[in-house]
Amino acid sequence: MDVSAVQSLYGTAPTVSTDEVKKSQEDSKSFGAVFDSVMGLVNETNTLQNKADAESIKFALGESENTHDLAIAQQKANIALQYTVAVRDRFISAYQEIMQMQM
Repeated sequence: MDVSAVQSLYGTAPTVSTDEVKKSQEDSKSFGAVFDSVMGLVNETNTLQNKADAESIKFALGESENTHDLAIAQQKANIALQYTVAVRDRFISAYQEIMQMQM
């Protein structure tokens, strides 16, 4: 793919050695890297859910009157959960497609 036209618009691209490119491709393709990424996503979602629950409890107990912080925490947790569910659905879809392949 020729990117010289794009480079002329934005200047020269930073140089990357071929060893760095190969290593990044190997790392991005390994199952361990994907699994670690997914587990990080699940842990982040869990943390956001816990923060939203803590804000709800503080608001319910009257320790906090700031509904803005409560709404933000709940929205962050909701978006993270939706993203996690979407990733899970894509993994399940990919697994089902792989299982339907004939050898």
